Amino acid sequence: MEQSVERKNKASRRILHFMLNRESTTKSDVAKELDLSMPTVLSNINELMKIGLVVEVGEMESTGGRKARSISLNEDYYYAAGVDVTAHHIGMVLVNLGGKVVKQLRARFDFRPELSYCRDLVEKVRNFYEGEVPVERLLGVGISLPGIINEREHSLAKSHALGVENFNLRMIEQLLEVPVYFENDANAAMMAENPEEKGDVVYLSLNNTLGGAISVDGRLFPGRSRKAGEFGHMLLVPHGKKCYCGKEGCADAYCAASVLTRNGECSLDAFMQSLGKDEEADKLWEEYLENLAMLISNIRMIFDTDIILGGDVGGYLDGYMVELAEKVLKYNRFEQEVGYLKNCSYRKEASAVGAAKYFFHLQFPRV
Repeated sequence: MEQSVERKNKASRRILHFMLNRESTTKSDVAKELDLSMPTVLSNINELMKIGLVVEVGEMESTGGRKARSISLNEDYYYAAGVDVTAHHIGMVLVNLGGKVVKQLRARFDFRPELSYCRDLVEKVRNFYEGEVPVERLLGVGISLPGIINEREHSLAKSHALGVENFNLRMIEQLLEVPVYFENDANAAMMAENPEEKGDVVYLSLNNTLGGAISVDGRLFPGRSRKAGEFGHMLLVPHGKKCYCGKEGCADAYCAASVLTRNGECSLDAFMQSLGKDEEADKLWEEYLENLAMLISNIRMIFDTDIILGGDVGGYLDGYMVELAEKVLKYNRFEQEVGYLKNCSYRKEASAVGAAKYFFHLQFPRV
């Protein structure tokens, strides 16, 4: 009996994962794609419809005979919260099962390497989601941080951006009454892009600090010590500008968003709005794109995959792709086009969204 229930739950989870990130499908498509018998599909979907997790959304075009009913996940059945921690801010999102951000907030909140910071953070996170969704429908809170996460010790092993080592994160888990997940900010941003559907891809995170993530066969590649994707600390200009890590010439010193905001003297929004009106800003943007093109070319040479341009700056690049492509091609003489360059799916708070979406892939056992 227990084995029969487990097989049924396993089939339900497979069906739900298949439907995740799809606007709609049909029962016959589910059976075909998952190699399940139609009776198994019908039984499981009927159960999921009874609890309201799956709903009918219309009829498909008829190819003769009875029209197939299209089905989809009930986007508002489950939610997850995401939090992106930076040195001076936190970004928070509430994401529904359809991947839509239903609430978003970014606030000034200076990081402090103290337990009191964890208490204050939890209070802000609770205030953000409480009253918005029932706790039983909140799968968890995903938290992204700029640094190396030690999963076994539940700590932030090292973060140049926050200036800490071995910072204990357990108090956050203890104070929040829902499951908590911690991830590196660039890895989390990659997760927002549904890498399992893209296969091999590199995510370039152009935030105030520059990072990246690598997906191989749809799975994050962390490297032996979880340092894979540290593109910000690749040498870009020998003996160049000093990076916050202490080295000279790192890509971060040339391609991070802080280059454009002059380390916070102005907002990125204000800088982008000044383009075409301010000669100095135009010159800085030209230099920035040139350095970014050099970095992109290096990454392409190493990985030969699609490259997603994300982070704060990535959200603005869709209007400058032609200009950027021309610069990239100057450094890459092996290709005649740059179709591998992709714009990010989430212009704002991608790391928070990705940390939240983690739960949609793991928490479907609640069926």
